[in-house]
Amino acid sequence: MPNLCESCGFLVGACRICFYTCCQALCCKQPPVSRPEYSAVCLGLSNVGKTTILTNLCGEDESSIVPTVGFSIKAIGFDDAILSIKELGGGDKVRQYWNRYFDGAEAVIFVVDSASTEDQLQMIGDEMKAALCNNALKGLPLLVLAHCQDKEGARSIEEITELLDLEMIGDGRPWIVHASSINDSSTVRSGFTRLIQLLIGVDEVDSNRI
Repeated sequence: MPNLCESCGFLVGACRICFYTCCQALCCKQPPVSRPEYSAVCLGLSNVGKTTILTNLCGEDESSIVPTVGFSIKAIGFDDAILSIKELGGGDKVRQYWNRYFDGAEAVIFVVDSASTEDQLQMIGDEMKAALCNNALKGLPLLVLAHCQDKEGARSIEEITELLDLEMIGDGRPWIVHASSINDSSTVRSGFTRLIQLLIGVDEVDSNRI
């Protein structure tokens, strides 16, 4: 009989501990850590795939995509942050108004067709320089997405860096050139993830300044 009482007492004690542990876990559970949000502007000439890239990252249907004439905004979630991306149309008549949409940006994404000719890359470089010289974009982290790497004649990252004169365009800002493919969305996502790491790094530097 004493052994039975001891067993019952042990069982009751174990149940109490279990109940207390469960209550503590429920009551003291920390709220999920919120991800930082950053605003970026996405630039590039017409037909380089900007809209398709962002639509794909959002997991939306690509069958009804039409070229962006003015601008569109998409909020895209990543593991470490949320990017609110303002995509601007790349047509001849639209590029002259790009600077009206730069305010509030914290990063710049410039999408380049890697199979562009040397003359086309010269024009792309000129457009990029004009945009990055704008006061609203000065010093902001830059992602140059060397897209369409699966096209015939696609140029390497080294070639694109040289032909766009990125060493000069960078002007002290943090920047990266990232190769991506039309048929592999993971290559695009990894480029955006690298940009987020740049943004987080800039935040950490700013927070340490006296």
